[in-house]
Amino acid sequence: MTQTVKDDSTRRSGTAALIATSLTLFSMFFGAGNLIFPPIMGASAGSNLGPAMIGFLIGGVALPVVSIITIALSGTDMRDLVSRAGRPFGLAFSCLVYLSIGAFYALPRTGAVSFSTAVAPIIGSQSTIASLVFNLIFFGIAFYLSWNPSHVIDSLGKVLTPLLLGLLVLLVFLCLASLPASHDAPTGTYVSTPLAAGLLDGYMTMDSIAALAFGIIVVTSLGHTGGGIGAKVVRRTSLAAAIAGSLLALVYVGLGLIGHVIPGGQDYTDGASLLADAAQMTMGWPGQLVFGLIVLTACMTTAVGLIAATSEFFHRLIPAVSYRTWIVIFTLISYFLASAGLSSVLAVAVPIITFLYPIAITVVAVTIAAHPLRLLTPAQWTFRLAAWTATAWSGATTLAQIGAGGSFLDAVLTWSPGQGLQLGWILPTLIASAIGACIDARLITRADR
Repeated sequence: MTQTVKDDSTRRSGTAALIATSLTLFSMFFGAGNLIFPPIMGASAGSNLGPAMIGFLIGGVALPVVSIITIALSGTDMRDLVSRAGRPFGLAFSCLVYLSIGAFYALPRTGAVSFSTAVAPIIGSQSTIASLVFNLIFFGIAFYLSWNPSHVIDSLGKVLTPLLLGLLVLLVFLCLASLPASHDAPTGTYVSTPLAAGLLDGYMTMDSIAALAFGIIVVTSLGHTGGGIGAKVVRRTSLAAAIAGSLLALVYVGLGLIGHVIPGGQDYTDGASLLADAAQMTMGWPGQLVFGLIVLTACMTTAVGLIAATSEFFHRLIPAVSYRTWIVIFTLISYFLASAGLSSVLAVAVPIITFLYPIAITVVAVTIAAHPLRLLTPAQWTFRLAAWTATAWSGATTLAQIGAGGSFLDAVLTWSPGQGLQLGWILPTLIASAIGACIDARLITRADR
C-alpha cells in the first residue's frame, strides 16, 4: 500500500512537472515577434489565409518542436549536436546562435519592444530617461527570475504563462465574436505562393533557432523530475514539445484570424498597431491595458528563458565563469542596448539570423533522418557535407543580399530553384547529404569485410 502511494505521488509529480515544462517552453517561444507576425500575415493573406497559415505553422511550430526533440536525441545542448560537423564548426555555430538570439539581438529586443509597444503609448513618452527607467525595472525582474535555473520552470510555467494564455484567449475571443468577417483579396507574395510566404513568416519568429538553445532547459528539467535518463527523457521531452507546439498553433491561428477580420487590416504595416487597435475596438480603453499586459508578459517570459539558456550554455562552455556571473553580464548588455535603441543592432543581427536558419534546419533534418540508422552508422559524412554545404550556400546568399559578390555570385545562386524565396539552399544541401550517405554506406561495407 505504501509503495502504491509513493508510485502515485511520483506519477502525479512527474505529470505536473511535464505540464509546467510544456507551459514554460510555450512561454519562452512566444515573444514579441510571435505576437506581431501572425496578425499581419492574416491580413495580407486575405482569402489565401488557409495555405498561408499552414506554411506559418510549419515554419513557426513544426520546425521548433522537431528541433527540441533533436536536442534530446543528440545529447544535452546544441554544441553536442552541431559538433558532429567538427569541433570548430560546432563551437562557432553555437556561439553565433546564442549571441544572436541572446544579448546582441533578441534579449534587448524584448525590453525595447515592451517599452515602445506597451508602455510608451500609455505614458505618452518615448524619452531616453523613460526608456532607461523602464528597462531597469524590466531586466531587473528578468534577472531575478532567472537567478536560480531550477526555479525557471516554476516562475514561467506556473505563474506567467497561465496569465499570458488567459489574456490571449480573452483578446482572440472578443475579436472573433465582435469583428465582421473579411473578404479581402490576398496581397504581395500571398497571391501566387501563399504557402511559401507563410513559411518564411514562420521562420521570422526565430523559434527554430531558439529551440536549439532552449533544449538545455527542457532536457535538464525533465531529466531531474522523474523522467530518468535516455529514452525516458526523449519521450517526455517530445511530449512537452508537442504540447507547447499545440498551444503555439492555437494561438497563432487565433492571432491570424484577428488580422483577417479586423476592418482595414491590410492598411496596417505592423502587427503591434493592428492588435492594439483590435483590443481597443473590442474592449475600449481597457483594451489598451490588456494588450499592454500581453506584450509585457510575452516579452518577460522570453527574456527569462533567453537569459537562463544563454547563461547555462556559456557556463558549460567556460566552467570557470559561473552561471550567475553570465546572468549579470548578459542582463547588463541587454539593458544598455535596449535603452539606447536597436537600430544599429538590427542592421548586424538580421543578416546573421538569415545566415543561421538554413544551417539550423539542415542540422535538425539530418539528425532526425539518420537517427533510425544510428546502430549501423553515425552518418558522419552525411552530416558533415550537408552542414558544410548549407553553411557555404547560406553565407553566399547573405553576401549577395548585402551587395557583395557582384553579378557572378548572383548567377551562381540563381541556379538553384527557390532561391528567390530564400529556399535555394535546399537542393544543393540534399545533393551533398546524398553524397555523404553514399560515403557512409561504403564505409559500412568496408567495415563488414
